[in-house]
Amino acid sequence: MLLICLEWSFPRRKLAIPRMRRWMSNIGISIFNTAFVKVIFPVAGIGAALLAKEKQWGLFNQIELPSWLGIILFLLIFDLTIYLQHRLFHAVPFLWRLHRMHHTDVDYDVTTGSRFHPVSILLSSIIKFLLVVALGAAPIAILIAEVLLNATSMFNHSNLKIPVGWDRHLRRFIVTPDMHRVHHSVVPSEHSHNFGFNFPWWDRLLGTYLAQPRSGHEAMEIGINGFRDRKSTNFFWLLIQPLANPRNNNRVTKDV
Repeated sequence: MLLICLEWSFPRRKLAIPRMRRWMSNIGISIFNTAFVKVIFPVAGIGAALLAKEKQWGLFNQIELPSWLGIILFLLIFDLTIYLQHRLFHAVPFLWRLHRMHHTDVDYDVTTGSRFHPVSILLSSIIKFLLVVALGAAPIAILIAEVLLNATSMFNHSNLKIPVGWDRHLRRFIVTPDMHRVHHSVVPSEHSHNFGFNFPWWDRLLGTYLAQPRSGHEAMEIGINGFRDRKSTNFFWLLIQPLANPRNNNRVTKDV
């Protein structure tokens, strides 16, 4: 709610379509995902950590580490895993069809950070479960990691205008809206950069960092060519969108 109020007060870009049309679908998808994952995959996150601790599974249950160091190591490994998962979802055609739904939002605000296909969320939950069990991370580490991931996802997808000087310093430590917005550009060479969610270091270290979009943040186009019509904001269409092919290779503006 704080980010919503801030992006209303200090918007970075003018939105292309009415908020409520998108928000009903984006927030609806988020609620659906929560219920879907809980039903299909009930033991995840902290539940997986408690199971690993009980069974003494995982690296951190086999070696002596100060609890604070275990938390820091898990946060770094967790974030690197999310970064690599994100790149994998762009590289593998089947996974890209699932992840593509996130990119077909023609605007960019807080709710974009919760717009993911349920099957994509399920696969991500399985990856997290395997990571938690393999490392034997403490429940408090899982809680911190999940809170950070959700908070930073909403922050770096927000339509919040941050002064250029502040942004330049902030993106040394956290992924900012301007940094991640480049990843949502309609230009393929731009949305193949800036995969990070929490920490910006992986993009810099692994060669996927791009400082700014070539058209500038106000003029850059958001979305995926062929999925820019009004139907692409419909809740039920979003669920079946992985089965669809782009309508064409050009921008569709008249319905947006």
